[in-house]
Amino acid sequence: MAARKQNEDLEVLDRELDDLPTELRWREWMNRIEAVIFASSKPVEREVLLLVVGKGANIDLLIDDIQADLKAKPYEIVPVAGGWMFRTRAYYAKAIRTAADVGDQQHNFSEEEMGVLCAVAYHQPIDRAGLADIFGKEINRDLIGRLRYKGLIGNGPKSPRAGAPHTFVTTPEFLATFDLQTLRDLPDIDQVTSQQNP
Repeated sequence: MAARKQNEDLEVLDRELDDLPTELRWREWMNRIEAVIFASSKPVEREVLLLVVGKGANIDLLIDDIQADLKAKPYEIVPVAGGWMFRTRAYYAKAIRTAADVGDQQHNFSEEEMGVLCAVAYHQPIDRAGLADIFGKEINRDLIGRLRYKGLIGNGPKSPRAGAPHTFVTTPEFLATFDLQTLRDLPDIDQVTSQQNP
């Protein structure tokens, strides 16, 4: 029932807006894109944005125009994990941290969690034995469970090791959490290790 209602809403939406002058049509498409991205807690992909604009619309140009409108605002639209999201500008991070309720922060990482998350990001797909090889000790299942619960890692392909254990890989939530478009945006691993071991 809900799916049919959603499909009816999509059919009713006038995407082309032919009755509007060009400038007003463009502004309405900008508003629709901004509204869709604002309402989403996850990156919104191009294919989704194309559902709310006409055939003559250029998503990249529309987003560029929205960004120009947002220049004086404390937030912006950024490319993340193959889509776009609203993010607060880095300049306001200290103010947000000061005002934030510490108990409400979902992604507060211990040093060990961050280490395992980095190992998975740089060496994926990797199994628990591979993590043990990196850290020189067995990695606690609860720690893996916490990272999975936060949606930052998931199951990868089976490992070629004996018993074919599950491997771990990062998720789109990982990319969104760390403001990465793709894994290629990770800092060079040599830079990371040299900063940790001066």
